[in-house]
Amino acid sequence: MDENKIDQIKERALAALEGLSPYLTYHSVGHTLDVVRESERIAREEGISGARELFLLKIAAFYHDTGFLITYAGHEERSCEIFMRDAVHFGLTDQEQEAIKALIMATRVPQQPCTLLERVICDADLDYLGRPDFFDIGARLKQEFLHYKVVRDEQDWERLQLQFLKNHQYHTVSSQRLREPVKQSNYQQLL
Repeated sequence: MDENKIDQIKERALAALEGLSPYLTYHSVGHTLDVVRESERIAREEGISGARELFLLKIAAFYHDTGFLITYAGHEERSCEIFMRDAVHFGLTDQEQEAIKALIMATRVPQQPCTLLERVICDADLDYLGRPDFFDIGARLKQEFLHYKVVRDEQDWERLQLQFLKNHQYHTVSSQRLREPVKQSNYQQLL
């Protein structure tokens, strides 16, 4: 992987994300960096070592939520548009661009990943569900959901959170092994 090129892509994506609304208390630069980091970790644990695959995965992770700059609902499509606008600077083939767009779109909930790389980015995007920082991150998501009227009140939030955890499944073997037990514990604490 060309580290210089990924640094330029990271810079470009993060500079754009600085324009996110302050009301995006969950879908933030911090979340994007978390998804990049967890994508790399999960890919390693899943035995993905190809430099080009990792390069494409990282680009998708950096761009997966850029669509929030434009819209809240359906942001994945806008993320793909922003990526494609910037892709002319990245020297990617048409096939690589399509693969990155597929990775971005795979993060749409409900997630339905088709490839191993798509399963990796999906698990990275919702990695926090099975971590000890779940409640802190969840508080930021609740604040965002209340602002954007995804939920009306605390009771609405709790119902949504319980339903989401109950229906969620990790897609990679490593996340099922590492994160699922903690996610179940988080779920029990919510109950």
